[in-house]
Amino acid sequence: MKLKTFKGKNTTETLAKIKAELGDEAVILSNRTVDRNGRQVCEITAAVEGAGSGPSRDEYLDGALAGGAPWSREWGEIRSHLLALLRPKMDLARLSPRQRLALEFLEREGVEDSVLLDIFRELKDSPGSSILQVLDRIAPVKAVGNGAWPEKYQGFVGPHGSGKTWSLIRVALLLKHNSPKASICLASTDQDQGKGRMILRHYAELSGLTFRDASGRDGFKALTREGRGFDLVLIDLPGLSGPTNLEDQLTSLGMADGCDLALHLVMSPLFSPGQFEAFRRKYSSAKLKSLIWTKLDEACTYGAMINMAHASGLPVSALSFGAGLKNSLAPARRESLWRLVFKHQLPGPEQVPKTTQGGRTRP
Repeated sequence: MKLKTFKGKNTTETLAKIKAELGDEAVILSNRTVDRNGRQVCEITAAVEGAGSGPSRDEYLDGALAGGAPWSREWGEIRSHLLALLRPKMDLARLSPRQRLALEFLEREGVEDSVLLDIFRELKDSPGSSILQVLDRIAPVKAVGNGAWPEKYQGFVGPHGSGKTWSLIRVALLLKHNSPKASICLASTDQDQGKGRMILRHYAELSGLTFRDASGRDGFKALTREGRGFDLVLIDLPGLSGPTNLEDQLTSLGMADGCDLALHLVMSPLFSPGQFEAFRRKYSSAKLKSLIWTKLDEACTYGAMINMAHASGLPVSALSFGAGLKNSLAPARRESLWRLVFKHQLPGPEQVPKTTQGGRTRP
Protein backbone atom coordinates (compact mmCIF):
# COMPACT_ATOMS: atom_id res chain seq x y z
CA MET A 1 0.00 0.00 0.00
CA LYS A 2 1.17 3.51 -0.82
CA LEU A 3 -0.17 6.20 1.50
CA LYS A 4 0.31 9.93 0.86
CA THR A 5 -1.17 13.31 1.76
CA PHE A 6 -1.74 15.72 -1.13
CA LYS A 7 -2.26 19.49 -0.90
CA GLY A 8 -3.91 21.96 -3.26
CA LYS A 9 -5.80 25.21 -3.47
CA ASN A 10 -9.13 23.36 -3.56
CA THR A 11 -10.61 19.86 -3.67
CA THR A 12 -10.64 19.69 -7.48
CA GLU A 13 -6.96 20.54 -7.81
CA THR A 14 -5.98 18.13 -5.02
CA LEU A 15 -7.99 15.24 -6.49
CA ALA A 16 -6.33 15.85 -9.84
CA LYS A 17 -2.92 15.45 -8.19
CA ILE A 18 -4.05 12.19 -6.58
CA LYS A 19 -5.32 10.80 -9.86
CA ALA A 20 -2.12 11.76 -11.68
CA GLU A 21 0.13 10.06 -9.13
CA LEU A 22 -1.95 7.18 -7.73
CA GLY A 23 -4.46 6.56 -10.51
CA ASP A 24 -8.18 5.88 -10.45
CA GLU A 25 -7.88 3.10 -7.85
CA ALA A 26 -6.81 5.47 -5.06
CA VAL A 27 -8.92 5.38 -1.89
CA ILE A 28 -9.60 8.65 -0.09
CA LEU A 29 -8.90 8.29 3.65
CA SER A 30 -9.39 11.88 4.81
CA ASN A 31 -10.28 15.28 3.42
CA ARG A 32 -9.89 18.55 5.32
CA THR A 33 -9.33 22.27 4.85
CA VAL A 34 -6.53 23.78 6.93
CA ASP A 35 -5.12 27.25 7.42
CA ARG A 36 -1.52 27.67 6.25
CA ASN A 37 -0.05 31.14 6.84
CA GLY A 38 -3.43 32.76 6.48
CA ARG A 39 -4.44 30.80 3.36
CA GLN A 40 -6.96 27.97 3.13
CA VAL A 41 -5.41 24.76 1.78
CA CYS A 42 -7.14 21.48 0.95
CA GLU A 43 -5.39 18.37 2.33
CA ILE A 44 -6.46 14.90 1.20
CA THR A 45 -4.87 11.65 2.35
CA ALA A 46 -5.19 8.83 -0.19
CA ALA A 47 -3.92 5.26 -0.48
CA VAL A 48 -3.52 2.70 -3.24
CA GLU A 49 -2.69 -1.01 -3.03
CA GLY A 50 0.35 -2.59 -4.64
CA ALA A 51 2.44 0.55 -5.11
CA GLY A 52 6.11 -0.03 -4.28
CA SER A 53 7.42 -1.56 -1.09
CA GLY A 54 5.05 0.34 1.18
CA PRO A 55 5.40 3.47 3.28
CA SER A 56 7.90 4.02 6.01
CA ARG A 57 6.86 4.32 9.64
CA ASP A 58 6.94 8.12 9.43
CA GLU A 59 4.86 8.07 6.24
CA TYR A 60 2.28 5.89 7.98
CA LEU A 61 2.18 8.37 10.87
CA ASP A 62 1.83 11.37 8.56
CA GLY A 63 -1.06 9.81 6.72
CA ALA A 64 -2.82 7.96 9.51
CA LEU A 65 -2.64 10.86 11.94
CA ALA A 66 -3.32 13.64 9.46
CA GLY A 67 -6.83 14.04 10.84
CA GLY A 68 -9.51 15.61 8.74
CA ALA A 69 -13.14 15.98 7.97
CA PRO A 70 -15.42 13.24 9.26
CA TRP A 71 -13.67 9.87 9.54
CA SER A 72 -15.81 6.85 8.89
CA ARG A 73 -16.29 4.37 11.71
CA GLU A 74 -14.21 1.82 9.78
CA TRP A 75 -11.26 4.17 9.36
CA GLY A 76 -11.46 5.12 13.03
CA GLU A 77 -10.99 1.46 13.91
CA ILE A 78 -8.09 1.10 11.44
CA ARG A 79 -6.45 4.21 12.91
CA SER A 80 -6.72 2.76 16.43
CA HIS A 81 -5.09 -0.48 15.29
CA LEU A 82 -2.29 1.43 13.57
CA LEU A 83 -1.58 3.39 16.73
CA ALA A 84 -1.60 0.21 18.79
CA LEU A 85 0.99 -1.31 16.43
CA LEU A 86 3.17 1.77 16.34
CA ARG A 87 3.08 2.58 20.04
CA PRO A 88 5.56 -0.18 21.10
CA LYS A 89 8.06 1.26 18.59
CA MET A 90 8.06 4.57 20.47
CA ASP A 91 11.31 3.80 22.25
CA LEU A 92 11.45 6.28 25.12
CA ALA A 93 15.06 5.30 25.77
CA ARG A 94 15.96 7.44 22.76
CA LEU A 95 14.86 10.53 24.70
CA SER A 96 16.64 12.41 27.44
CA PRO A 97 15.43 11.69 31.00
CA ARG A 98 13.68 15.07 31.17
CA GLN A 99 11.93 14.55 27.84
CA ARG A 100 10.87 11.04 28.86
CA LEU A 101 9.40 12.20 32.16
CA ALA A 102 7.47 14.99 30.41
CA LEU A 103 6.07 12.59 27.82
CA GLU A 104 5.01 10.12 30.51
CA PHE A 105 3.33 12.95 32.42
CA LEU A 106 1.40 14.03 29.31
CA GLU A 107 0.20 10.47 28.85
CA ARG A 108 -1.20 10.46 32.40
CA GLU A 109 -2.87 13.81 31.66
CA GLY A 110 -4.88 12.18 28.89
CA VAL A 111 -2.91 13.30 25.83
CA GLU A 112 -3.86 10.97 23.00
CA ASP A 113 -1.47 8.45 21.43
CA SER A 114 -1.52 10.24 18.09
CA VAL A 115 -0.29 13.45 19.75
CA LEU A 116 2.31 11.61 21.84
CA LEU A 117 3.66 9.96 18.70
CA ASP A 118 4.01 13.31 16.98
CA ILE A 119 5.81 14.73 20.01
CA PHE A 120 8.12 11.70 20.21
CA ARG A 121 8.93 11.92 16.52
CA GLU A 122 10.06 15.54 16.90
CA LEU A 123 12.04 14.88 20.07
CA LYS A 124 13.90 11.72 19.11
CA ASP A 125 16.44 13.53 16.92
CA SER A 126 16.86 16.46 19.33
CA PRO A 127 17.83 15.01 22.73
CA GLY A 128 18.77 18.43 24.06
CA SER A 129 15.60 20.29 23.13
CA SER A 130 12.77 21.10 25.51
CA ILE A 131 9.42 19.43 25.11
CA LEU A 132 7.84 22.87 25.45
CA GLN A 133 9.33 23.82 22.08
CA VAL A 134 7.36 21.00 20.48
CA LEU A 135 4.22 21.77 22.46
CA ASP A 136 4.41 25.43 21.42
CA ARG A 137 3.95 24.28 17.83
CA ILE A 138 1.16 21.85 18.66
CA ALA A 139 -0.79 24.22 20.93
CA PRO A 140 0.21 27.81 20.10
CA VAL A 141 -1.28 30.81 21.89
CA LYS A 142 -2.69 34.00 20.41
CA ALA A 143 -3.91 36.12 23.29
CA VAL A 144 -7.27 37.82 23.14
CA GLY A 145 -6.91 41.57 23.43
CA ASN A 146 -3.73 42.06 21.41
CA GLY A 147 -5.39 43.05 18.15
CA ALA A 148 -4.77 39.65 16.58
CA TRP A 149 -8.23 39.62 14.97
CA PRO A 150 -9.13 42.83 13.15
CA GLU A 151 -12.69 41.77 12.34
CA LYS A 152 -15.36 44.04 13.80
CA TYR A 153 -17.75 41.12 14.41
CA GLN A 154 -16.47 38.48 16.85
CA GLY A 155 -18.67 35.43 17.33
CA PHE A 156 -18.54 33.04 20.28
CA VAL A 157 -19.58 29.47 19.45
CA GLY A 158 -19.55 26.20 21.33
CA PRO A 159 -21.66 23.35 22.66
CA HIS A 160 -24.41 23.83 25.23
CA GLY A 161 -22.97 24.16 28.72
CA SER A 162 -19.47 25.17 27.62
CA GLY A 163 -19.82 28.66 29.11
CA LYS A 164 -19.59 30.73 25.92
CA THR A 165 -22.09 33.40 27.03
CA TRP A 166 -20.13 34.10 30.21
CA SER A 167 -16.86 34.03 28.24
CA LEU A 168 -18.26 36.66 25.89
CA ILE A 169 -19.23 38.88 28.82
CA ARG A 170 -15.82 38.46 30.47
CA VAL A 171 -14.01 39.36 27.25
CA ALA A 172 -16.29 42.38 26.78
CA LEU A 173 -15.62 43.65 30.32
CA LEU A 174 -11.85 43.25 29.92
CA LEU A 175 -11.86 45.14 26.62
CA LYS A 176 -14.08 47.85 28.08
CA HIS A 177 -11.79 48.18 31.09
CA ASN A 178 -8.83 48.88 28.83
CA SER A 179 -10.72 51.11 26.39
CA PRO A 180 -13.42 52.90 28.44
CA LYS A 181 -14.50 55.11 25.53
CA ALA A 182 -14.92 52.22 23.11
CA SER A 183 -18.40 51.50 21.80
CA ILE A 184 -18.97 47.76 22.30
CA CYS A 185 -22.15 45.93 21.39
CA LEU A 186 -23.24 42.56 22.76
CA ALA A 187 -25.59 40.70 20.43
CA SER A 188 -27.56 37.48 20.72
CA THR A 189 -28.65 35.35 17.76
CA ASP A 190 -30.66 32.94 19.92
CA GLN A 191 -34.05 32.58 18.24
CA ASP A 192 -35.44 30.52 21.14
CA GLN A 193 -35.38 33.41 23.62
CA GLY A 194 -32.97 31.48 25.83
CA LYS A 195 -31.43 32.41 29.15
CA GLY A 196 -28.24 33.65 27.48
CA ARG A 197 -30.12 36.53 25.87
CA MET A 198 -31.35 37.78 29.23
CA ILE A 199 -27.87 37.47 30.76
CA LEU A 200 -26.32 39.48 27.94
CA ARG A 201 -28.94 42.19 28.17
CA HIS A 202 -28.59 42.42 31.95
CA TYR A 203 -24.80 42.77 31.99
CA ALA A 204 -24.80 45.12 29.02
CA GLU A 205 -27.08 47.49 30.95
CA LEU A 206 -24.96 47.20 34.11
CA SER A 207 -21.68 47.80 32.30
CA GLY A 208 -22.55 50.64 29.95
CA LEU A 209 -22.49 48.39 26.90
CA THR A 210 -25.08 48.13 24.14
CA PHE A 211 -27.28 45.08 23.65
CA ARG A 212 -28.93 44.08 20.39
CA ASP A 213 -31.23 41.21 19.47
CA ALA A 214 -29.82 39.76 16.24
CA SER A 215 -31.91 36.60 16.00
CA GLY A 216 -32.61 35.28 12.54
CA ARG A 217 -31.33 36.49 9.18
CA ASP A 218 -33.26 39.77 9.41
CA GLY A 219 -31.96 40.44 12.92
CA PHE A 220 -28.35 39.99 11.88
CA LYS A 221 -28.84 42.10 8.77
CA ALA A 222 -30.20 44.91 10.93
CA LEU A 223 -27.19 44.52 13.24
CA THR A 224 -24.74 44.91 10.34
CA ARG A 225 -26.51 48.07 9.19
CA GLU A 226 -26.14 49.51 12.67
CA GLY A 227 -22.66 48.04 13.15
CA ARG A 228 -20.93 51.05 11.64
CA GLY A 229 -21.68 52.90 14.86
CA PHE A 230 -19.80 50.37 17.03
CA ASP A 231 -16.10 49.78 17.49
CA LEU A 232 -16.70 46.11 18.18
CA VAL A 233 -19.64 43.69 18.11
CA LEU A 234 -19.46 40.50 20.20
CA ILE A 235 -22.03 37.90 19.09
CA ASP A 236 -23.35 34.99 21.13
CA LEU A 237 -24.37 32.11 18.84
CA PRO A 238 -26.52 29.34 20.34
CA GLY A 239 -25.25 25.79 20.68
CA LEU A 240 -25.91 23.44 17.79
CA SER A 241 -28.52 20.73 18.05
CA GLY A 242 -29.16 17.61 16.00
CA PRO A 243 -27.41 17.29 12.63
CA THR A 244 -26.93 21.06 12.22
CA ASN A 245 -23.30 22.13 11.90
CA LEU A 246 -21.67 25.53 12.22
CA GLU A 247 -21.64 26.24 8.49
CA ASP A 248 -25.38 25.52 8.33
CA GLN A 249 -25.96 27.91 11.21
CA LEU A 250 -23.87 30.68 9.67
CA THR A 251 -25.70 30.29 6.36
CA SER A 252 -29.13 30.44 7.99
CA LEU A 253 -28.16 33.66 9.78
CA GLY A 254 -26.61 35.29 6.72
CA MET A 255 -23.15 35.23 8.31
CA ALA A 256 -21.44 32.78 5.94
CA ASP A 257 -20.32 35.20 3.24
CA GLY A 258 -19.38 38.84 2.99
CA CYS A 259 -19.24 39.38 6.75
CA ASP A 260 -16.28 40.84 8.64
CA LEU A 261 -16.46 37.96 11.13
CA ALA A 262 -14.06 35.95 13.29
CA LEU A 263 -15.30 33.06 15.44
CA HIS A 264 -13.92 31.68 18.70
CA LEU A 265 -14.75 28.15 19.86
CA VAL A 266 -15.46 27.94 23.59
CA MET A 267 -14.72 24.51 25.10
CA SER A 268 -14.37 22.88 28.49
CA PRO A 269 -11.81 20.15 29.30
CA LEU A 270 -14.62 18.26 31.07
CA PHE A 271 -15.97 16.76 27.83
CA SER A 272 -15.11 13.18 26.83
CA PRO A 273 -12.74 12.33 23.93
CA GLY A 274 -15.69 11.23 21.79
CA GLN A 275 -17.45 14.53 22.41
CA PHE A 276 -14.35 16.51 21.49
CA GLU A 277 -14.09 14.71 18.16
CA ALA A 278 -17.79 15.25 17.44
CA PHE A 279 -17.57 18.94 18.38
CA ARG A 280 -14.47 19.44 16.22
CA ARG A 281 -16.36 18.18 13.19
CA LYS A 282 -19.57 20.00 14.05
CA TYR A 283 -17.87 23.37 14.57
CA SER A 284 -15.47 23.21 11.63
CA SER A 285 -15.31 26.52 9.74
CA ALA A 286 -12.77 28.69 7.94
CA LYS A 287 -13.98 31.59 10.10
CA LEU A 288 -12.92 29.81 13.29
CA LYS A 289 -9.85 31.58 14.68
CA SER A 290 -9.17 30.42 18.24
CA LEU A 291 -10.02 28.23 21.23
CA ILE A 292 -11.24 29.65 24.54
CA TRP A 293 -11.04 27.19 27.45
CA THR A 294 -13.53 27.49 30.32
CA LYS A 295 -14.30 25.81 33.66
CA LEU A 296 -10.60 25.11 34.16
CA ASP A 297 -11.01 25.11 37.93
CA GLU A 298 -13.36 22.12 37.65
CA ALA A 299 -11.00 19.91 35.61
CA CYS A 300 -8.66 17.27 37.02
CA THR A 301 -6.47 16.91 33.92
CA TYR A 302 -5.71 19.18 30.97
CA GLY A 303 -4.47 16.85 28.25
CA ALA A 304 -7.67 17.50 26.29
CA MET A 305 -6.47 21.05 25.62
CA ILE A 306 -3.43 19.70 23.77
CA ASN A 307 -5.51 17.10 21.92
CA MET A 308 -8.00 19.68 20.68
CA ALA A 309 -5.31 22.14 19.60
CA HIS A 310 -3.51 19.35 17.73
CA ALA A 311 -6.68 18.18 15.98
CA SER A 312 -8.10 21.61 15.12
CA GLY A 313 -4.93 23.60 14.41
CA LEU A 314 -6.38 26.53 16.37
CA PRO A 315 -4.42 28.68 18.84
CA VAL A 316 -5.58 29.15 22.43
CA SER A 317 -6.74 32.74 23.01
CA ALA A 318 -8.13 32.82 26.57
CA LEU A 319 -8.33 30.78 29.78
CA SER A 320 -11.45 31.08 31.96
CA PHE A 321 -12.02 29.80 35.48
CA GLY A 322 -14.20 30.45 38.54
CA ALA A 323 -17.84 31.41 38.94
CA GLY A 324 -17.55 35.19 39.15
CA LEU A 325 -16.81 37.81 36.54
CA LYS A 326 -13.88 39.57 38.21
CA ASN A 327 -10.41 38.13 37.53
CA SER A 328 -11.90 34.98 36.01
CA LEU A 329 -10.62 35.20 32.43
CA ALA A 330 -6.99 35.63 31.41
CA PRO A 331 -5.59 36.16 27.92
CA ALA A 332 -3.68 33.04 26.95
CA ARG A 333 0.04 33.23 27.59
CA ARG A 334 2.61 30.54 26.84
CA GLU A 335 3.76 30.44 30.45
CA SER A 336 0.29 30.29 31.96
CA LEU A 337 -0.82 27.53 29.57
CA TRP A 338 2.07 25.22 30.42
CA ARG A 339 1.86 25.97 34.14
CA LEU A 340 -1.75 24.88 33.92
CA VAL A 341 -0.94 21.65 32.06
CA PHE A 342 2.17 20.59 34.01
CA LYS A 343 1.55 22.12 37.45
CA HIS A 344 -2.27 22.45 37.49
CA GLN A 345 -1.74 26.10 38.36
CA LEU A 346 -4.57 28.40 37.29
CA PRO A 347 -3.61 31.74 35.73
CA GLY A 348 -3.39 34.72 38.04
CA PRO A 349 -5.37 37.91 37.34
CA GLU A 350 -4.16 39.53 34.16
CA GLN A 351 -5.14 42.67 32.30
CA VAL A 352 -5.88 42.60 28.60
CA PRO A 353 -3.38 44.88 26.83
CA LYS A 354 -4.67 48.16 25.51
CA THR A 355 -6.06 47.44 22.08
CA THR A 356 -7.40 50.72 20.77
CA GLN A 357 -6.01 51.13 17.28
CA GLY A 358 -7.31 53.84 14.99
CA GLY A 359 -10.35 54.35 17.20
CA ARG A 360 -11.33 50.66 17.18
CA THR A 361 -11.19 48.20 20.02
CA ARG A 362 -9.89 44.85 18.86
CA PRO A 363 -10.07 41.48 20.64
